[in-house]
Amino acid sequence: MKKELTNPSIVFCIIMDAIGYASFAIPGLGEFSDIIWAPVSAFIFLKTFGGRLGRMGSVFNFIEEALPFTDFIPSFTIAWFIRKREIEKRLASK
Repeated sequence: MKKELTNPSIVFCIIMDAIGYASFAIPGLGEFSDIIWAPVSAFIFLKTFGGRLGRMGSVFNFIEEALPFTDFIPSFTIAWFIRKREIEKRLASK
């Protein structure tokens, strides 16, 4: 039997993406803050989504937050839609 999938709130995911994007809005200082935010964001991503999506997504999220000028990618929101689709597929197969 497969583990029950849960999806975090879309509002939470948007807020997490906005926090990551906020550092992009502050030239110079923003890229420095990404040194701190990248591992924190990746850890939150892993704990939020868990499983394969959480592991793969946290690596992508870390790289996305650590690299300059890539903070605009809404990784939490994208993962929310992926998880939503997974849940819908499981419900349809029951």
